[in-house]
Amino acid sequence: MYGSLDISTSGMIAQRTRMEVIASNLANANSIENQYGEYDPYKRRAAMLAPDDRGGVQVLDIDINENAVRRQYMPEHPFKDAEGYVMVPDIDPTMEWVNGLQASRAYEANIAAAEVTKSMLAQALRLIG
Repeated sequence: MYGSLDISTSGMIAQRTRMEVIASNLANANSIENQYGEYDPYKRRAAMLAPDDRGGVQVLDIDINENAVRRQYMPEHPFKDAEGYVMVPDIDPTMEWVNGLQASRAYEANIAAAEVTKSMLAQALRLIG
């Protein structure tokens, strides 16, 4: 029975990590400089999930999509190329919001499963006692 709680907990941790990655993508959708002020467009990230040994889920990796940039015409920008284009993050806010809703719902489903497991444990203890 405790294994069920472990599975739900692993799901909540994984979905929380997904939501943090999605929030980072949304927050950096217009970032084209790194923390040192150097030209380095932010690239979309995604939490890669995989099953774990106990039947739950784990965050295997945070994948950085190196191709998640697009050219934008900005002839006055200091980081423009010879044609006046700057590579900017290619992050679709709508898709990020949809992914965030999906992660939020999955998190809520894991909470509900944990609550049911706790209720079943409480009932079992009442029957034993």
